[in-house]
Amino acid sequence: MKKIIPALVAIVLIGLIAVFGLGWQFVEKYTYSNEQADLTEYFKLQAEDDVAIILQNERIEEKAKLIDGVCYVDLDLVHTYFNTRFYEDKEESLVLYTTPDTIIRATVGEYSYKVGDQQIQRGYAPALYQGDTLYLAMDFVKEYTNFSYELFQDPNRVQIYTQWEPRTVVKLKKKTALRYQGGVKSPILAELTKEDKLYVLDEMETWTKVKTQDGLIGYVENKKLGEQSTEDPIPVTDYVEPEYTSIHKDYKINLAWHAVAGTGGNDTFDSLVANTKGLTTISPTWFYLKDNEGNIESFASETYVNKAHERGLEVWGLVENMTGTDVSTFEVLSATTRRTNLIRNLMDQALTYHLDGINVDFESLSTDTGEHFVQFLRELSIACRKEGIVLSVDNYVPIGNTNHYNRKEQGVVADYVIIMGYDEHYRGSEEAGSVASIGFVENGIKKTLEEVPAEKVINAIPFYTRIWDTTGGTVESQAVGMDLAEEYIKNHNITTVWDEETCQNYGTYESGGTKHEVWLEDAESIRVKLNVMEANGIAGVACWKLGYEKPEIWDVIAEYLEK
Repeated sequence: MKKIIPALVAIVLIGLIAVFGLGWQFVEKYTYSNEQADLTEYFKLQAEDDVAIILQNERIEEKAKLIDGVCYVDLDLVHTYFNTRFYEDKEESLVLYTTPDTIIRATVGEYSYKVGDQQIQRGYAPALYQGDTLYLAMDFVKEYTNFSYELFQDPNRVQIYTQWEPRTVVKLKKKTALRYQGGVKSPILAELTKEDKLYVLDEMETWTKVKTQDGLIGYVENKKLGEQSTEDPIPVTDYVEPEYTSIHKDYKINLAWHAVAGTGGNDTFDSLVANTKGLTTISPTWFYLKDNEGNIESFASETYVNKAHERGLEVWGLVENMTGTDVSTFEVLSATTRRTNLIRNLMDQALTYHLDGINVDFESLSTDTGEHFVQFLRELSIACRKEGIVLSVDNYVPIGNTNHYNRKEQGVVADYVIIMGYDEHYRGSEEAGSVASIGFVENGIKKTLEEVPAEKVINAIPFYTRIWDTTGGTVESQAVGMDLAEEYIKNHNITTVWDEETCQNYGTYESGGTKHEVWLEDAESIRVKLNVMEANGIAGVACWKLGYEKPEIWDVIAEYLEK
């Protein structure tokens, strides 16, 4: 018996320990944790002036800054979430915002800004730098953008709304904790009280993801929630965006570029337009960037303009960036003073010579020049709009790295956006091919129409053909007009056949180990291009260049214009 009692005691103790262990595990699993979350860590705040951003119902990675009690956001964030028209001039420490008729100008660090000539005082700096990063005061951005924000502290966070869709709301039936994740062991973000209003983000079986009115996003047990309802927030409409008005002709545009390499080139006007039909607009290549200060070289002629007007033609003087030697388009466009000088010079020429329009042909722009180019167009559009002068802009077919030309914004500020629907294969191409196959042309039109209204789109067609010579791995070509291309075909007894893929007449022959090829631009190929343009309902056609065409081309274009 004495041996049995210790054994029984041991068994009982083991049982009690097991029961206690199971009970402790039960308590550990099902009792509520009182651990408080570190909100600074939750919001990933690293610097004292960091401000977490809750955009709609999501915490985003970017941070705002709290500087002298004012909430600031960096320019990239402004462009991404609020408004793309704020522009930074790093060289002159300026921030600009452009409307259809006014430029708003803030000098970085100053407590005022100018709307046109009017000085506006503020109790804060609308723009300032931290290191190399430009920050804009949210109140300044809000002057020209519709959104709402509310700033909270301890820790710093800002709730921002840019959309005002219906929200599902719920009130608490009893006090509870808002937890970082669903589960009683998850750290507590905040203690909530009865009747607190929460925004419902996601419902699960026993927990619901919610957001508090001060921007905390976490989880609450379903049993603590009352009935849901829908709330319709009041949209912010403080800022009324001015309408960008445009000049729109009540006829299809038929524009031809006249290549003028000097004042003597103006003398060819009469002979080049003599056989044209249906021409509405001529664009002489009169202006080019002369230096990095925004000065231009001009070949403009009053006699030329008078002759064109007598024929019923509008004159859209072309300005380009390819002729001037040692000129950097980036340097010209990236400083406000130089842009202003360029615009002043162009407008002086336009008004002096009674031009009807300005055609901007800035090509081979580097990616970092894009934002400055678009700002130049915004500012030039103000001057053109004021004087009733048409602003048109030439663009590559939208393939490859050309997004920095920002055709969407061009479609807002310019009157016409012209697609240079050629150079599919160009001098320097690694393989021979068409200058403008029908697929290339159609794709260019359709992609442009995704960003620009059809009534502003003009598609340019080539009056030239490339003659290709391929020897081994070497590819060379020369651009020739339609007459020379036809002469080349005859001189080499080339039989051409219609190529359905390109919708062009194709010819080839070989001699001395060299393959010679040509995809002709002629009346047939031009007609197919014009049919595609008609089908897409765009504003008209442009032609590069006068003097390269055969007379019958004008009959084909006239048919298009009459449709």
